[in-house]
Amino acid sequence: MKVRHNVRAVLLDGGQLVFLRRGWPGGATYYTTVGGGVEAEDADLEAALRREVMEEIGATIGPATEFLTLTEPGEKVTVVQHYFRADILDTDLNRRSGPEFDDPDIGDFTPVRVALDASAVGALELHPPELANHLRGHTENWGA
Repeated sequence: MKVRHNVRAVLLDGGQLVFLRRGWPGGATYYTTVGGGVEAEDADLEAALRREVMEEIGATIGPATEFLTLTEPGEKVTVVQHYFRADILDTDLNRRSGPEFDDPDIGDFTPVRVALDASAVGALELHPPELANHLRGHTENWGA
C-alpha cells in the first residue's frame, strides 16, 4: 500500500483565520486550508508546508505546530493529512506561484479571512468535516 503525505495550514492573521474559497463554474463553493502534497525535494513536513503556503497565497509563516492528523485509506493510496497551525508573518498575492495557477480551469482559489470564533467557522462549508469539527471546538482557545 502506497502512502501519500499532505500538509495543510490553518493560518492566523491579525486575529482572523485564513482559508481558501474553492469552487468551479456550475459547482458548489466550499472552503479549505492552504496546502498540498509533500514533494521529494521537501526536507520535512514543515518545509513542505512553508513551500505550499508561499505557492498558494504568497505568504511567509512563523513557527508551525501540528495539531491534527487525518488518515484517508484508499484502495491504492492511503493519504495522510497533517494539519498545522501557524501565524502569517507577511503576505503578497503577487508571490503566488503554484502549478494550479497555470490551469485556466482551476476555478476560484481565493484567500478569505474569517473571525476567530466557532460560529464563524461553523458558518463555512469547510472541508473536510473532521477539520471543521475540530476547529469549532478549539478556535476560541487560539485567540487567547
